[in-house]
Amino acid sequence: MTSFWSFWTSIIILGTIFGSLWLLYIVRKSEPFKTETDQSVGHEFDGIEELDNPMPNWWVIMFVATCIWGFGYAILYPTLGNYEGLLGWTSTGQWEEEVAQADEKYAPIFAKYAATPIAALAKDSEAMKVGQRLFANNCAVCHGSSGRGALGFPNLTDDDWLYGGEPETIKQTLLLGRNGQMPAKGLKPDMTNSDVNDLTHYLLAFSNRSDDAAAVERGGKMFQTACVACHGADAKGVQAIGAPNLTDNIWLYGSSAAKITQTLLHGRAGVMPAQEQALGQEKVHLLAAYVYSLSQE
Repeated sequence: MTSFWSFWTSIIILGTIFGSLWLLYIVRKSEPFKTETDQSVGHEFDGIEELDNPMPNWWVIMFVATCIWGFGYAILYPTLGNYEGLLGWTSTGQWEEEVAQADEKYAPIFAKYAATPIAALAKDSEAMKVGQRLFANNCAVCHGSSGRGALGFPNLTDDDWLYGGEPETIKQTLLLGRNGQMPAKGLKPDMTNSDVNDLTHYLLAFSNRSDDAAAVERGGKMFQTACVACHGADAKGVQAIGAPNLTDNIWLYGSSAAKITQTLLHGRAGVMPAQEQALGQEKVHLLAAYVYSLSQE
């Protein structure tokens, strides 16, 4: 926060506290009667008449106590702009303390799970309940609570893997993350929109969705020069570099002709964030077992 806004927010907070006390003082001082009275203020509604009584002492005491409490809170805790408070409390510090307590409490459990091979751990129902919570907190925002993915986010419940579905490969993906890159073919000077259209028909032909045999033939030749390096001569992909299988009709960004053409023209870039720093080796091991279990059901 800049010095200006720090000063401004401090003035507003302190002004509210002391302004409220000042207002109470003015009202209290201007009261014509200091004790209960039968004097009417001239207001009457449904037979109920308002008397010119002073504010109750209990109310005044509570109001003053509230202002004192608010001022004390502002001094002890980071309330006044950039002022850190006498106690030095921060939300980050409290969070770190709670995390440390949780790590100390649950460390033996995660250590036990980490000593179990992923394939065996995936069959442990109690461990998978913990893994499911890890998944919900760290992965569900992209892959969905059930792990079935969404447009641009892989389905983890099938047996189609960009980088491989072996237990250790999944763990490696979670630990270090992945960076996928499909280059934009539409930006290449030697490839026209007609070429991209032929490539689309060639890819659609794997699922019997193209009715243009000539375009399929031309697209096949184009594929061998423009795409085979990543996806292989048979178009079944290369897991070592995360190039998807184009023959199984499983599409990360959509399977329609328009979506495929868009991918070819403009390319795609996908990032799977690394989880090692956020979760640690032991939790990632358990999470890998849970992800592995999703494709085994």
